[in-house]
Amino acid sequence: MHTRAWYGFLPLLLDEYDVILYDFPGQGESSKEDIPYYIPDMARLLVEIMDLNSVTRVHLVGISYGGFVAMDFARLFQDRLSRLTLSGILLSHERLFEMYQEISLRFYRGTKEEFELDTFYMYEKIFGESFVTKLAPEQLGEMRGRFYDRYVDDRHCLIRLTEARNPFFEGIEQYLPDYRAVQTPTLLLAGEQDRAIPLWQQKKLLDIFPRSRWETIPESGHVVYLERPDLFFPMVKRFMKACDVQF
Repeated sequence: MHTRAWYGFLPLLLDEYDVILYDFPGQGESSKEDIPYYIPDMARLLVEIMDLNSVTRVHLVGISYGGFVAMDFARLFQDRLSRLTLSGILLSHERLFEMYQEISLRFYRGTKEEFELDTFYMYEKIFGESFVTKLAPEQLGEMRGRFYDRYVDDRHCLIRLTEARNPFFEGIEQYLPDYRAVQTPTLLLAGEQDRAIPLWQQKKLLDIFPRSRWETIPESGHVVYLERPDLFFPMVKRFMKACDVQF
């Protein structure tokens, strides 16, 4: 996605917090070179942004792809964290997720017609039933159209972003002790209807992050902040104010 997707939700945070948004390579206003991307580098970019703005610590929120970056930020820069919130993410080898990634790459590497088909597959996969039921068909079509227009001529960005997860998963065993050493209080927020990363996959994070708390967002799929902002943002703000994982 891109940072503009968050603009409509900023009023839910800016009454109490400053907010840093940044586009990953290949997204939004960032550069779009057809070169390998690496998730640890995306975490390091945030550190550079923090340093440029004299920000010592952050409450980091990582949703879906952002969760991969957030977990590596925690592994590499734990001293720069106050709280960590993760949603729609996994840190284990799951064949179903590998198949999902392989299918996505086939769409990205195919024709424009096949890429357009991906927008139907993707939106069917990531949203919960309640959210889609409330949307008019033309609204869903407009969302798919914006994604298509944004990337149809820059599909290499989606390929590179997807491929960046390969070294991430290849390094899980090597870096698992580092993830387990993260003492930052961590909130795991899962949409109860998430089919992209099912709850049983997400719950494995409880055994990795030692100071973690599990919460489920009802009537929500994979994109919890978009589908249930009325629940997501108040819960995150309570967590950020709490002394530990209890709030």
